[in-house]
Amino acid sequence: MAAVSQPSHQRQLILITGPARSGKSEWAELQALQSQKPVTYIATAQHIAGDRDWQQRIQRHQERRPTDWQTQEVPLHLAAAIRQTQQSHCLLIDSLGTWLANCLEFEECRWQHQADELVESLHQSPCDIIVVSEETGWGVVPAYELGRRFRDRLGSLSRQIGTVATHVYLVTGGYAIDLRQFGTPVPQV
Repeated sequence: MAAVSQPSHQRQLILITGPARSGKSEWAELQALQSQKPVTYIATAQHIAGDRDWQQRIQRHQERRPTDWQTQEVPLHLAAAIRQTQQSHCLLIDSLGTWLANCLEFEECRWQHQADELVESLHQSPCDIIVVSEETGWGVVPAYELGRRFRDRLGSLSRQIGTVATHVYLVTGGYAIDLRQFGTPVPQV
């Protein structure tokens, strides 16, 4: 694999991770507002007919967004959407886990291609990017194969993004900690 070149200007790639209902999305939205740039919000959720709770979750996210933010619904082709975002914008992707769930049935080879393409597009994009990702691996190993696949793929992908991110925030209990500032990177074996 060829070496990845650095973008020519200083830009931000922020990974925000944490458990459910911890404040990840709100922290991401605050970071986007503080960028003082036009915001493109990429919603990875798919509407699920008949699932009222899911629709209410989507609606809460929609209601929080400022009206001047451009919203794109991108359930699958995330790397392409990143490549198409204008350099002058701040791109907020919510969320990585939901996007991965949309790709969960992909065979390993196809999945790895999707993941590599995503990481490359994040690294190469000239715009500021904020990625929200769920933490799912803090509990027991799921007893079913699909649950293990989701947890393992999300953990690996978040780790890959974290290694190229300028900031990695862990949000839990309504507090955000910048892990790049206070943590020590773990070498991959």
